[in-house]
Amino acid sequence: MFLIDMFNKKTAMPKPAEALPGRSEPIATAETHFVNGAALKGPWPDSMETAYFGMGCFWGVERLFWKLPGVHVTASGYAGGITPNPTYQETVTGLTGHTEVVMVVFDPAVISYERLLTVFFEEHDPTQGMRQGNDIGTTYRSAIYTTSQAQAEVATKARDSYQAALAAAGHTGRVTTEIAPAAEFYYAEPYHQQYLAKNPGGYCGLRGTGVACVGA
Repeated sequence: MFLIDMFNKKTAMPKPAEALPGRSEPIATAETHFVNGAALKGPWPDSMETAYFGMGCFWGVERLFWKLPGVHVTASGYAGGITPNPTYQETVTGLTGHTEVVMVVFDPAVISYERLLTVFFEEHDPTQGMRQGNDIGTTYRSAIYTTSQAQAEVATKARDSYQAALAAAGHTGRVTTEIAPAAEFYYAEPYHQQYLAKNPGGYCGLRGTGVACVGA
């Protein structure tokens, strides 16, 4: 019974009264990007746009995006939940409501938001609900947090197009990706930032469906 209760807590969004209290001050994080030296919290050039993606464990996700031409900086963090300024240990209980998210600051003159969405849909399985592979819980749900109405419209179109592509390929799963306006993004602890650049042999659980995303 204890194991069932813990599983349910990790895979169901908490009610506000159930959420951990968190703290009023941000937790410490790195100041600069380990790979390219850019300021993790800005300021960034005015031409940049920001996107937020949840695709499971943020270690592998962040590496995907920092390698793309046109991406200025990336950071791992927590978003989409209730608890202010959560820690990693708190988020994995399922009692903060956050998912692991990567912030992507990009130059739209070099790489489009549509291209970022193609990477998003192709590089993980957006049909798994509150999990990615063996990583189980609300922390690992698929999510897109948008910073403009234009992003929201493009992301919704891409989600619908990918659902159609999955169906055409015989994949029976339904896309569960959460699309919502970006609220507060909380930077993760320093050791999570650019983790796979510091630990090249580290864990990466990303697994796509093998279905291409077209028309994003």
